[in-house]
Amino acid sequence: MQESCFCGMDRRKRFGMENIMGNAGGVVTILAVCLIVLAIGAMGRKVEWLVNFVLRAVMGTVGIYAINYMLAARQMQVAVGINPFTVLTSGILGFPGVAVLYGIHFFKIL
Repeated sequence: MQESCFCGMDRRKRFGMENIMGNAGGVVTILAVCLIVLAIGAMGRKVEWLVNFVLRAVMGTVGIYAINYMLAARQMQVAVGINPFTVLTSGILGFPGVAVLYGIHFFKIL
């Protein structure tokens, strides 16, 4: 009678449910994929904004590096560090953000 019964532990072992239920990493992975899908769906038309932000952040970081290199070549001891704050500033504000970062740094020197 127990061989034909698909209830309890026999059913879980038969269908491999015991490994799935005990694996917390699987649950986290499923939740992460769901959140990514929801984020992509919510962004919809905002993809252009995200691409614009990333391009400004990358170009701003390259600009900061180039300006630091040029200033170092002229023996000027002024350099803005490249860190998450400066990348976010250049990503949000673009070139004016880079100018503000150098303005703040020059103001600190005075």
